[in-house]
Amino acid sequence: MAEFIKMPTLGFDMEEGTMGTWLKQVGDSVQKGDVLAEIESDKVTQELTARAEGTLLAQLVNTGDLVPVGDNLGIIGAEGEDISGMVGNGGGSSKSAAAPEPAEAQAEAAPAEAAKAAPAPAGELNAEFPDGVKATPVARRMAEEHAVDLSRVGGSGPGGRVRKVDVEAYLENPPAAAPVAAAAAPAQAAPQPAMASVPTPATATEKPLTRMRQAIARRMTESKTTVPHFYVTTEIDMAAALNLRKQINNALPAEQKVSVNDLVVKATALALRQYPNINASFGGDKIILHNEINVGTAVAVEGGLLTIVQKGSDGSSISKIAQDHKEMIARARDGKVKPEDVEGATFTVSNLGAFEVDHFVAIINPPHAAILAVGSAKQVPVVVNGELTIGTRMKATLSADHRVTDGAEAAQYMQTLKGILEDPLRLLI
Repeated sequence: MAEFIKMPTLGFDMEEGTMGTWLKQVGDSVQKGDVLAEIESDKVTQELTARAEGTLLAQLVNTGDLVPVGDNLGIIGAEGEDISGMVGNGGGSSKSAAAPEPAEAQAEAAPAEAAKAAPAPAGELNAEFPDGVKATPVARRMAEEHAVDLSRVGGSGPGGRVRKVDVEAYLENPPAAAPVAAAAAPAQAAPQPAMASVPTPATATEKPLTRMRQAIARRMTESKTTVPHFYVTTEIDMAAALNLRKQINNALPAEQKVSVNDLVVKATALALRQYPNINASFGGDKIILHNEINVGTAVAVEGGLLTIVQKGSDGSSISKIAQDHKEMIARARDGKVKPEDVEGATFTVSNLGAFEVDHFVAIINPPHAAILAVGSAKQVPVVVNGELTIGTRMKATLSADHRVTDGAEAAQYMQTLKGILEDPLRLLI
């Protein structure tokens, strides 16, 4: 039985993706796991793999199309299977013999008229048409951020849907407000952008934001302006943990070596078992306690960062965590992550120890309740039993959402984390 190929998600905040190159063509045989196409999000490019076997019967979108998460990209089924009903309801621009949607046909006949945003028919307003205007979630959010009236933005998507590029074009060259309309309704004057334009000095060079940098800017601004952060820092004696790591690595080949971050991720997960409010999300009128502990690790990639996710971190062995991290980091830096690499995180670790950073604080990655910032493990002068000696210490800071947890609980979590890393045999139990 034929089934749709869906636009996957690459991270919880992804709302739409760009269709890349189709690597399978209509009529090609498909096996489970075959790479069908490439998909681009704000942060990464991934290979779209087949979850069913059969024949590629239709491509419902073209290279370069912006497609909301969950929408249909194509159809896989038995060779010669009748999919006329599915194509008719599948949306997108099919490379099969499907007829274009009415709005697309109008766009071909009258481009100037198709550029206007198409309001929804009476009685059909829904989440996609909250203001009577058809727009993608990303375009709607951008319009809200910049106080743009979507009814004034021309839509270039299927059926006149307003897309992100349409809002960007509007912001770059907004139409002048009509004088008559302004006089008749002064309360609805032309909206102003939320942020003032910054002039570029003659001695400076402008560098356009990449899609990844735009996504980071949007998410981090949202976090710092809407989440009430507070911070708890502790210093951890890492001598025993580093000695354990050395013993483990002596028994492993080079490609399986365990990093300090692998130990931190395991310890973080074990501590989260005891403090479910730290492994949670704020849900408006409720707190969402996650039943799984999936620790994400922030990874530096070209142009920004990406969070890879180690599933079931509390129940995974150190060697599995290390192996998973190596594979996911390699894919992230090659721009070939899998959906499961970046989905499902419940907590994040940001580790700058490799860059000789002593201490820093991290911004919470919504909707998580907290994030752990980890510095370098260094030899420093310490006082032990009243005597000055040399010790190995590492500073770690928890940034927490005050809507979900409080200072005492966050401090207790950090005490537990410290205790696990200072008695690292607990990582192996």
